[in-house]
Amino acid sequence: MGRFGSSTHQNIIEDHHGARNHASREDVIHDRKLPRLGCLFRLFKQPVHHSLTIMPVGRCFNSSGAVGWLLILLLALPLPGWSFGYADVAEQARSLSEKRFDPPAKIPKFLRELRYDELRDIRFKPEKSLWRAPGTRFDLQFFHPGGIYDYAVKINIHDSEGVHPVPFSVDNFNYGKNPIADKIPDDLGYAGFKVYFPLNRPGQQDEVVSFVGASYFRGLAKDTLYGLSARGLAIDTGLESGEEFPLFREFWIDRPSPKSTAIRIYALLDSRRITGAYRFVVFPGRTTRMNVRATLFARDKIREPGVAPLTSMFHYGENSDRPHGEWRPEVHDSDGLMLLNGNGEQLWRPLVNASRLRLSQFQLENPRGFGLLQRDRLFDHYQDLETRMEKRPSAWITPLGDWGKGYVKLTEIPTNNEFNDNIVAYWTPRKFPPPGEPFEIRYRIDWLKTFHGPATSEVINTFVGRGQKKHRQRFVIDFQPVSPHSGSSGDDIAADIWLSKRGKLIEQHVQPNPETGGWRLSFEIENASGKPLELRAFLRQGAETLSETWSYLAEAPE
Repeated sequence: MGRFGSSTHQNIIEDHHGARNHASREDVIHDRKLPRLGCLFRLFKQPVHHSLTIMPVGRCFNSSGAVGWLLILLLALPLPGWSFGYADVAEQARSLSEKRFDPPAKIPKFLRELRYDELRDIRFKPEKSLWRAPGTRFDLQFFHPGGIYDYAVKINIHDSEGVHPVPFSVDNFNYGKNPIADKIPDDLGYAGFKVYFPLNRPGQQDEVVSFVGASYFRGLAKDTLYGLSARGLAIDTGLESGEEFPLFREFWIDRPSPKSTAIRIYALLDSRRITGAYRFVVFPGRTTRMNVRATLFARDKIREPGVAPLTSMFHYGENSDRPHGEWRPEVHDSDGLMLLNGNGEQLWRPLVNASRLRLSQFQLENPRGFGLLQRDRLFDHYQDLETRMEKRPSAWITPLGDWGKGYVKLTEIPTNNEFNDNIVAYWTPRKFPPPGEPFEIRYRIDWLKTFHGPATSEVINTFVGRGQKKHRQRFVIDFQPVSPHSGSSGDDIAADIWLSKRGKLIEQHVQPNPETGGWRLSFEIENASGKPLELRAFLRQGAETLSETWSYLAEAPE
């Protein structure tokens, strides 16, 4: 379809977003000096104990008996920091895939029956935070099981002395008005955990990432509030067979040093048809970056695996009618899906809360990224002092390495409130290995306020209304400012508009918008088919493309 084919571009987050490019040093964390496999060690005999001196490879091999010492070292000495790693989790996932899925044990019934407000009343005591001490940067708090969190997960700490489970204690929690502390089993366990870091200002610990419920996790950038979520894996979302929700059943967290700028988390994923090993390396900051590595082992055939899934909420926005009785202008955690394709195109798809389930696929080859963004950052467009939706983060997925052919799937589920996530976006590879063969993938998640792709001009607003006659619709799209060619007044700036065959373009018009400093495209279409229409449009000047591609699935007008 030429310009209107699979959309995107190969740009990544630039330095002006405040995030360093950690992709090339995915496993480097400045927490402790762990020995590298590329070095040899010389063992010096001491009267009471042994000590290790790190030596360059060349010096080791030039030393008498170096190979012998190396064998003794590897076979006889437990080396601090080498006791656990990603390979161990991957082996557990592989071994687990050869067994039948065993769901985790349910917590006691009285905890499962806790209502939302009752569970919220159970709060972790900040003074009980793990690792909290003067001069430290990272610390951990934990979620209490209950309500929808109906099972406990295993949480371990990995440090220089090995792997240690985190013990549960009712003393870590304030139960509020819930008279249940005396009934809590001593070995209950935790539902998940959250990581704290001085994100917004020095000396103040702020929540930066949390893992709780199935394979869900969320991240925060500087000056943002929780909104959308990510997941380890999605399976068959929106299909008639029903969705399967994999879960993280065990975590291992590397203890960072007091001056560390990142934290490393391992997770074991399990589900009826698949297992997996995950590693998350989290770099908090203005943009909070998570480098993700996953190795998956299918137990059974999976129709649609969803890799790097994002989940969000869209109730209504500027492109839809305000529900009866609602006073807020807009209610959403994300307002659009953005794609960057390997062929150099950038696409923006505004989200919709339609009256029926909508499934959209964007065929791509070696995508350079996709994400659910909250572009609208004006408080005036939400007017909600409690939820502050203008502060919800965006999440951007960047593949690390070539992902090959596949598609990004957007699922839009009807909802009549703001309390249920109804938007899902993920990558599905064209080829997924059969049971018994591993599938490995790497990517980066950036949690941030603002993401700009390489397009000269991006979409600011999308408005939709009735046309002048029956079966007609009017679309108004505002684009960011873009300068016309030197010597041009901009009169030759035009739009290319494409729509599926059952629709008809009635008229179009491009003009400057003095309120935004950008350009406004308005057009009217006719659709008497009773079926949705796929629409795409972009700005150009002559043969030069000036903007990203706006994409929309328009419901048939009544």
